[in-house]
Amino acid sequence: MISSWRKIRRSSNKKADVSNIEVSIPNHYRCPISLELMKDPVTLSTGITYDRASIETWIEAGNRTCPITNQVLKTLEPIPNHTLRKMIQDWCVDNSSYGIERIPTPRIPLSSHEISEILSRLVAAQQREDARGCQEIIAKIVALAKESERNKRSILEKETIGILASSFEAFSKTSFDNNVGVLEKILSALTILISSLDGEAKYYLGSNSSLRCMVWLLNSGDLSTRRNAVLVLKHVLSSDQRKMDEFSDIKESLEGLVKLIKEPICPTTTKASLVIIYNTILSNKVNEKVVTKFIDMGLVERLLEMLVDSERSISEKALGVLDGICMYNQGREKAYANALTMPVLVKKILRVSELATEFSVSILWNLSKNEKTGEENNGSGSIVLTEALQVGAFQKLLLLLQFGCSERTKEKASDLLKMLNVHRDTVECIDTKDFKNLKRSLN
Repeated sequence: MISSWRKIRRSSNKKADVSNIEVSIPNHYRCPISLELMKDPVTLSTGITYDRASIETWIEAGNRTCPITNQVLKTLEPIPNHTLRKMIQDWCVDNSSYGIERIPTPRIPLSSHEISEILSRLVAAQQREDARGCQEIIAKIVALAKESERNKRSILEKETIGILASSFEAFSKTSFDNNVGVLEKILSALTILISSLDGEAKYYLGSNSSLRCMVWLLNSGDLSTRRNAVLVLKHVLSSDQRKMDEFSDIKESLEGLVKLIKEPICPTTTKASLVIIYNTILSNKVNEKVVTKFIDMGLVERLLEMLVDSERSISEKALGVLDGICMYNQGREKAYANALTMPVLVKKILRVSELATEFSVSILWNLSKNEKTGEENNGSGSIVLTEALQVGAFQKLLLLLQFGCSERTKEKASDLLKMLNVHRDTVECIDTKDFKNLKRSLN
């Protein structure tokens, strides 16, 4: 079906109204893929011309042939068809009275040579310890990357990430205060290109000086810098036990993470902070002193408050952290003392995701198995199990077993049901939605 443009009827001294007369787009001005007017015509090695956006989407999907001829492409780099683009622009101008706007001249994408030249200048400036010069070059890289996805891909094809990471380490070895501008600028660039953070970049960013610098920025920087610091840290520390241990040993590293949980900047930073805290708690080297720090900073209370009303991803991560903390006596004591604990945990079962359910059951099981009862608790019974029954835990766990879950969660759920069954005759159950009136802890 041939697409068309509605013709606009001319009118003296004012814009014309739309009429039923139509202006057809010439076939050779339309992209063979989208069938729309081409805005940036490019020609493949097969001689067929397409709109750049359409053919790049085709190639990015893994195709290596020409959509029309089905011939294998000799090169994946299309050539701009300036002649055709100029003809299309002239046609738009000729038909402007019909409401057709002239397509803008597209910016020329970065060439491989241009990127290499920019990176060479960055390396030279870094070797001269020219912080201001580096800032200017990095600002240009960021601007070019934001200009178009094509530029961003071209920049990533070079060793840009590694050079930026190397520069960050070099400037982090000297005074943070003197180099704060360039360090912040590098972090900003890294967050834009972070999806391609490779082993070499992680090596430089995971050095002791780089980690200390990022911790300093995490605590002393403005909101944007703190956000960038935690996002880079999440990628650098992931799946690297040694770096995680080094990070947790740095003064104020844990404080910086908890601050982002208590004073959130955005959901992305909250998630990144939770991921790092979770990995820190599960670290092979972590000792009770580290977990105690988190507890003393009020992390348990804050996590429970967050869980009252948080989206899926944050709920999963917050529950994961709480599960790790409740492996320790002090963490469980804080959970026992908080009125939100039982209602929140029971509510999350079968309400958020399979992962959130597994964490919730694990925490409930841990709290129930380790609670002091009988003579150890002045002769009183299980407060945890009583509260869990009151907010509907028994029914939720029965449903969970019916719907199905992992073998490990099934074992814990079954164990919990046995413990809860003992108290069922003496407890009046309430609906889990009633917990919304409970007061939150202000600690």
